Amino acid sequence: MSPFREQLRGRFAVLGIVVLVSLGVLLVRLWSMQVLAGADYVALANDNRVREITLDAPRGRILDRDGEELVSNRASLAVSVAPSAKDDEEMLYRLSILLDRPLEEIKERVASTREEALRPRIVSLDVSRDVVSYLAEHESEYPGVEVQVVAVREYPQGSLAAHVLGYTGEISEEQIEQPEFSSYALGDIVGKTGAERQFESVLQGDKGYRRLEVDARGRQRHIIEEGQAIPGRDVVLTIDSEVQEVAEKALTNAIRDAHLDEYPKAKAGAAVALDVRTGEVLAMASLPTYDPTLFLGGISEENWERLNAKGSEYPLTNRAIMAQYPPASTFKGITGLAGLRYGVTREWAMYYCPGKWIEMGEQWPKWCWNRSGHREITFHSGIVESCDTVFYEIGYEFYKQGDEKLQKFARQFGFGSPLGIDLPGEVDGRVPDAAWKAEFNKNYPEYQQWLPGDTVNIAIGQGDLLATPLQMAAAYAGIANDGKIMRPHVLKEVRDESGQAVLEYEEDVAAEPDVTTQSLAVMRRGLRDVTEEGTAEGAFADFGAAVAGKTGTAQVTGKDDYAWFVGFAPIEDPRYAVAIVIEQGGHGGSIAAPAAREILAALLGLPVEHVRAVDVSR
Repeated sequence: MSPFREQLRGRFAVLGIVVLVSLGVLLVRLWSMQVLAGADYVALANDNRVREITLDAPRGRILDRDGEELVSNRASLAVSVAPSAKDDEEMLYRLSILLDRPLEEIKERVASTREEALRPRIVSLDVSRDVVSYLAEHESEYPGVEVQVVAVREYPQGSLAAHVLGYTGEISEEQIEQPEFSSYALGDIVGKTGAERQFESVLQGDKGYRRLEVDARGRQRHIIEEGQAIPGRDVVLTIDSEVQEVAEKALTNAIRDAHLDEYPKAKAGAAVALDVRTGEVLAMASLPTYDPTLFLGGISEENWERLNAKGSEYPLTNRAIMAQYPPASTFKGITGLAGLRYGVTREWAMYYCPGKWIEMGEQWPKWCWNRSGHREITFHSGIVESCDTVFYEIGYEFYKQGDEKLQKFARQFGFGSPLGIDLPGEVDGRVPDAAWKAEFNKNYPEYQQWLPGDTVNIAIGQGDLLATPLQMAAAYAGIANDGKIMRPHVLKEVRDESGQAVLEYEEDVAAEPDVTTQSLAVMRRGLRDVTEEGTAEGAFADFGAAVAGKTGTAQVTGKDDYAWFVGFAPIEDPRYAVAIVIEQGGHGGSIAAPAAREILAALLGLPVEHVRAVDVSR
């Protein structure tokens, strides 16, 4: 054998050994994978083959106190696109033309990473039958596109009570980090405002699931298993839809009347009606309002900008609980009770109103709304005629006594802090005092001192005092309810799928101010005469029931006066309290009081009619 052959033989031997070792290693590896770890790899293969997506549960309905639907669900034909089609530019372009939706909007929706990876992205709701038929006939031209039947919110009574009901939308990244949303996922639809937000936990329901078999590219092949979603429970509100409709119309009438009275800037207002014994909110209206259907499927950028644009009067704001105003002369009911409580005044105490009040000094004059003066006038008549001088005197006496008694008394009635209504967004209002003024003006030491005029301004509901319409309604409900202020609420009960109540609201006392039965009786007599012979006489002439109330005309820097009325009825057995404010609407007696008349008529079962009242200053 030649030397060369000898060399090859050695090399082949080495090569053979290498091959045998390699095969041995492979065999060992295969044995390990198939025998030792076989079950693990089968599980991984199944995980790659089987995917699971969640199925949204229909939200519970929202009903009024009589079971009338305010919010329900309806079936909607929706076009969805699989995430795998996000790069098919040509198909998405054709789809945008078919749906008449902007291409960029569709592309953004399909490429969204907020939902589960395989869940189809809904790009259009309420598509027409023609579109559905076209997609069915050209299915091959639209890979990944399908038509689904989905449940969406429906509003049987239109925009009625929109601010109370609220709207829904996709959960935000900020929300999903909150503990109450720990079980939610990006892309879920949740309540954003109003009752939809407040009662999210019972309206949402329990999700279902769907297990899918997919191919190597992650495309769906068929459904393996499906678990049905459990609908949310129904929420019954205290709202009376008939009274709510009257309240909203009354605000519209009041704004129209303000324009006739040469207050053209009047565009907004709020109304609240309460059951004085239970705290139930029977109506809560805010103008301007909005259409909650704008939020179905996600609100467009154009509509969102329009709703929040300067000059829109911010229709998404529930002014009944989220806006705060100087309560003006409506606060005299609280000042008067404080004066009676601390012996500063009495029902027939005499005052002299010259028109120009200079008790704090000639350099700080203040005027009564009646610049000619009411002359000799009692405390009782001061309420009826809304004489500012009477309450200047009471406020000045409170200043001289010290200890901020007027402010402390006001806080007992719920002013300066939320009442705790079961709706999101309630603001505090403000009861100013020396500490607040010092902090507010911390950069301006010359304005930090609390002056006599500050207390005097509070006494007539002006200065830095602020209150919400809900706070004013609740305070007067307390006057009507023998000094007990019930916590305002909109929840009546929660019902299960069979219609049985599984949760009922438990009435709660929000405040019990330190006020005597005698003082309340004095105030009720004064408030009764306001509507019978005082500043609200014209609004309640021939009404058919005795009403107690107070008008108010609030001065707001740089704006026209705001019109107020707060009151309750019937006087003999008080049941309902109302508060009305019309921004830049002028005078309370001629603008706000007639609106209150309409709402009280609806509550009391009297004929609802709109009246034009004679203009008065307070």
